[in-house]
Amino acid sequence: MKRIINLLTLKLLAALFLFNNFLFAAGESDYPENYYDKVALFLILVIIVGFLSLVYFESKIKIVKEKQPSVFWSKLRYLLTKTVPVEKEEEFILADHNYDGIKELDARIPPWVMGLFYATIIFSIWYMLHYHVLGTGPLQEEEYVQEVKLAEIQRAELMRSGAMINEETVTLLTEPALLESGKQIYTTNCAACHAADGGGIVGPNLTDDYWIHGGGIKNVFKVVKYGVVNKGMIAWQNLLNPKQIQEVSSYVLTLHGTTPANPKAPQGEIWKEEQN
Repeated sequence: MKRIINLLTLKLLAALFLFNNFLFAAGESDYPENYYDKVALFLILVIIVGFLSLVYFESKIKIVKEKQPSVFWSKLRYLLTKTVPVEKEEEFILADHNYDGIKELDARIPPWVMGLFYATIIFSIWYMLHYHVLGTGPLQEEEYVQEVKLAEIQRAELMRSGAMINEETVTLLTEPALLESGKQIYTTNCAACHAADGGGIVGPNLTDDYWIHGGGIKNVFKVVKYGVVNKGMIAWQNLLNPKQIQEVSSYVLTLHGTTPANPKAPQGEIWKEEQN
């Protein structure tokens, strides 16, 4: 019971110390009314629960101590730890190891610790044979090279799928097949606002030197991807994947310099590639 009181006292002092620091640090704050009263009530509940828990576990420990341990568990514990009963400690005290009344026992290392030690020795022998003698396992450098090759394969696959294409990494496509795919996307989704020949209807003319949001593959890709909502152009990233946006953006740039049937008046500013 004395130990319970001591623990409870320490817990109470710690709780009061933390609460006091909390109030001091908080000062005049914007916390809701009665906030500190609720915190204090919570700390009191913590102390009460802690006290009841200590009383409960103290009684349980007392009951366990009063019970005679089973022979099986006693033997198992001795097998694992080789512990010495308190009443036999005098037999293992080292007579010449007495320092200001502090005595030393000649205790053995627990068997489970020695077991781990022997296991590390066996593992080290297996490791040396497996990696350095027989060569059946890859060394760190070989594992690194293999992981780099695997990463390159995965990166190439991501590039093919378009997952890594964005407004910073996009490049201009020149392959006829990809530009034809971009043309089909343009005809299906963009011609209604920019005209089939890029001369512009609701949207701006795509054939002249003037650009509202900048020219070049990166700027065009960004506009197609995010759209211009305040001017009625939707964000196509919700309907097209990055690879398709790259294809249609590359096709849009092929319209520059062509002669549309009914070109719309220039909008924006003249943009040159070297300015990007």
